[in-house]
Amino acid sequence: MSTEPETTQDGEPGAPGTETPEGGDTGAGTDDGSTATPEGAEGTVEGAEGTVKQLSEAAAELAAQRLERERIARRKAEKQGPVAAGGKLSGTAADLLAAVRAVESGEKPAATAFRAPEPASRAAVPEPARRPEPAPTPADRPSAPAPEAVETVSAVLAEGGAPDALAPQVAETLGEGADGRLREDPWQLLRVPGVRPEQADGFARALLGAECGPDDERRGRALTVWLLEQAAIAGHTALDAPALTAALAQHSVPDPDAAVQSALAEGEALVFQDALESAAPAQEDDEETEEERPVRVLVGLERYALAEESLADGLARVVNSLPKEDATDWPSAAASASGSSAELIRAVAGHGIVLHTGGEASRAEAAALVVAAGRLGLRAYAAAHTPDGRRRFAALLEEAESPGGERREGAAADEDRAAVTVAGLLAGAEGPGRDAEGTFSLDLLVVLDAPQLDIETAAMLAESLPDGARLVLSGDPGVLWSAGPGRVFADLLAARVWPQVASRTPDPGPIGELVSGIGIGELNQVDAPGKEVVIVPVRDAGEAVHRTVQLVADSVPRAFGIPAEQTQVITPGHGGAAGTRALNSALKERLNPGPGRFGGFDPGDRIAYSPAPGRTVPGLVVKADADGLHLECAGAPVVVPKERVERSVRLGWALTAHQAVGLRLPAAVVVLPGDAAQALTRPWIYTAFGRAERHLSVVHGVDQALARAVAEVPQKPRTTRLPALLKAQVPVPAAG
Repeated sequence: MSTEPETTQDGEPGAPGTETPEGGDTGAGTDDGSTATPEGAEGTVEGAEGTVKQLSEAAAELAAQRLERERIARRKAEKQGPVAAGGKLSGTAADLLAAVRAVESGEKPAATAFRAPEPASRAAVPEPARRPEPAPTPADRPSAPAPEAVETVSAVLAEGGAPDALAPQVAETLGEGADGRLREDPWQLLRVPGVRPEQADGFARALLGAECGPDDERRGRALTVWLLEQAAIAGHTALDAPALTAALAQHSVPDPDAAVQSALAEGEALVFQDALESAAPAQEDDEETEEERPVRVLVGLERYALAEESLADGLARVVNSLPKEDATDWPSAAASASGSSAELIRAVAGHGIVLHTGGEASRAEAAALVVAAGRLGLRAYAAAHTPDGRRRFAALLEEAESPGGERREGAAADEDRAAVTVAGLLAGAEGPGRDAEGTFSLDLLVVLDAPQLDIETAAMLAESLPDGARLVLSGDPGVLWSAGPGRVFADLLAARVWPQVASRTPDPGPIGELVSGIGIGELNQVDAPGKEVVIVPVRDAGEAVHRTVQLVADSVPRAFGIPAEQTQVITPGHGGAAGTRALNSALKERLNPGPGRFGGFDPGDRIAYSPAPGRTVPGLVVKADADGLHLECAGAPVVVPKERVERSVRLGWALTAHQAVGLRLPAAVVVLPGDAAQALTRPWIYTAFGRAERHLSVVHGVDQALARAVAEVPQKPRTTRLPALLKAQVPVPAAG
């Protein structure tokens, strides 16, 4: 590694701000998987397909999620054993509005309950966005709340001293009869993303007067649900009961146990008892020991409980439905491959589910598998997390299909069809489509970027696989986990119930060597004769912004011939003096200055668009008209309605690592201001550094915190039920 001598250090210093952790926002391109808001939280970069006339992805995906939840519910109903369920504002009305707008705009993080600095954040929304199958029509578009509904909600808000500007969002969140629900239970205001408990308390005091108190059953129930939603933002699918009751006590709930019981009784939450591993297993004839076996009591929201059970069910079905007799000539396919590719093909030949791990170079092995399966007459597809990943994998398929350079007729079209995105596959917009039973028309599905699967997306994929199909989950276990709740790939790897094929193909070059070392906790100095890796020391956040702009606009294009539009800036958070907002503002001023006449945007602005919670699409602003803001995202035109622009579009020259996790660009500039030291973890650094293909510049202002994070700060644990469910439903294979 070398230091960067070219840029000057005469930037305007700025006082370091408090860096918003990467998981801290909930908005457009949600920082960690949250709702769409301009400077908001994050998601992972994923593609927006469609035309100008096409239905918005957010609306379509909401419809798809409703369909999938209905399908899951029907499956659960058929089972014998269903899941056991157990006055004035604090501040002014303007403070409440500002709090909500701050979350929507990314100015402030969502509640930090149960969240470490780095995990992905998701806003509490009624349904995660999924695109439906078949494709919806404009009639399916969820309509905005009726004006009369907004008016009645506005009247209730005014009584409680809350700004009427919140009325449309409250009406949309609470649905039909929102005014009555809010009047009957003022703490329902907590369901609106960005509202804090103290603000809901003030609203309730204004409405209820002397009736309002900290021991109100409605308050305890609403806070229980709110805390579980905040836990989901931090990646948990459930919480240990003691942790939940302790958090309720911190919010002045006099009887936390009663609050939890009330939420359970009303069906707002579910309770589970998962057996813990004991040092000495109970004897079969010792009934007392069996009865005293320790259990772990967890409380969670129904949507995540259903998703975890559905995923476990689906995976068990995939394993059990694999035909005992298979005439496919897998041995010849394995014989024609070599190394890890051959090992992967052999594993897939004998098993319904295979886990494949490795870095970027290991994708070539997945490509070899898809091509080999296609030559055997199987319907094989690979689903990447982002359009950029789909594009890169299609290139690998082309290389695997014609290693000598000769291409058979129609090969390119086949490769394009075989490489899809997860969102496009689930929507039916890409890939094989679905059969009459609603399952994918395929024989083999390879899911790339598997660590990015949240529990709900994974459940939808598993439910959609036909009987007899094979599933390969492939990804790099060193990168950040999913923006949404769960740690699906990590849980499946830890379960050790299916074959695991670890790639032996290293990522090439100095950047690959650096990132590989980070993956095992070592920050090594690598030999970079071509300045593939450059360290740019800075004194403060102001200098970090100045040097970043110089690198993107001048140094990298001049030294490496990489234009600014092919360089991605990555920083730990949205807030602070060197967060995404400050960097994007400075980069826009240099690269595409303008008055921001289209809701803060100008034609040519590089943006991050969040069509749905947890996903971010990089793109460019084209124009604006009466229909909304016109974008070009992943090569497709997208129109964002005017009312959604503020919440779903933000400038995108600078992203957080969660947003950039699915990207690979020729150059990356990773900005590490001093106030971001506490947000750094090994997975964050591994992910950020690994986005660069040819050149990596590190704007370094954290001193020893970088090496310490690599060596000592792992991924923040998440509480999930999937391991226990897998143990109960998927038999562990016998040794040998």
